[in-house]
Amino acid sequence: MPGRSVVILPGLGNNSSDYRQLAMTLRSRYGMHVETAPVSRLDWTRNAAGLLDGAYWSGSLCPRPTVDWYLQRVDLAVNKARSACPDKPITLLAHSAGGWLGRVFMLEFGTSALGIDRFVSLGSPHQPPPPGVVDQTRGILTWVSNKCPGTFHEDVQYVTIAGRFIRGASLLGPGNWQQRIVGAGYKQVCGEAEVWGDGIVPLPTAMLEGALQLTLDRVYHSPLGAQQVVVAVDGENFSDKTANEMYKVSLFQTPSPDLSVDEGEIEGASRTSSLSPAESFQLKVTEGPRLWYGSDVVLENWVSTLTDSKSLASVDAL
Repeated sequence: MPGRSVVILPGLGNNSSDYRQLAMTLRSRYGMHVETAPVSRLDWTRNAAGLLDGAYWSGSLCPRPTVDWYLQRVDLAVNKARSACPDKPITLLAHSAGGWLGRVFMLEFGTSALGIDRFVSLGSPHQPPPPGVVDQTRGILTWVSNKCPGTFHEDVQYVTIAGRFIRGASLLGPGNWQQRIVGAGYKQVCGEAEVWGDGIVPLPTAMLEGALQLTLDRVYHSPLGAQQVVVAVDGENFSDKTANEMYKVSLFQTPSPDLSVDEGEIEGASRTSSLSPAESFQLKVTEGPRLWYGSDVVLENWVSTLTDSKSLASVDAL
């Protein structure tokens, strides 16, 4: 019987099937029991119920009852995991909006009684926007930050993971059209356009204070259209092994505002230095095939956080 269960929390607009490959890999390669909260794309229209609440328009919306439907789906998946693996600990693996929704779930449904002892988020917006920026969650993210700030539950180990895929640009500043579009999105989330992020969620919002914080280079936000490995560079075909060897992921804690990184070791993990492949390869990854957090070659670098953060000390270059 697996020693741990993982419950995947889908992100906004995603459905459960988007995480099928990730779930299969966690089961077959890493021996975990995996459940995914049953969510369809159509389900997300339920959030429109918030439009009937005056708090939506004032930006002071509370998560319940608007997202009760999502919390109930997570509860269903958690209970299925408990039934399949009684007395085994549970990791909540939350993608995108599933991050703050998972924090609401732990606050409202509890943790230790359900066997939840670990929370890992992938590209989740955790920080509310600064004053003057319209909260895209209409106040829910501010509510979450006030009610359960940082690593709120002492019996839960938190890991927040972010992707450093593309740097945004202001509409009138230097940069290409893609950077300007991405920058406009970043600005709606954190108030700044010229920051790094995974193409959807900017780095400044993706980390929780007190959590083990990891940033993965060249990792895109969404599983939609993602590839498991990069198999072509400059028109040449490579084997999966070669592609994996060429793709390097950097791990480091709490990036500074300018994202400069010390070359030494970090507490709790040895950061693989940026043994980056050729610049043309990096551009191919950015502009062509997209690897997301759950792609096999990326997963290898953070999968240990689902069970034991301390084991990150063994992470090395691919």
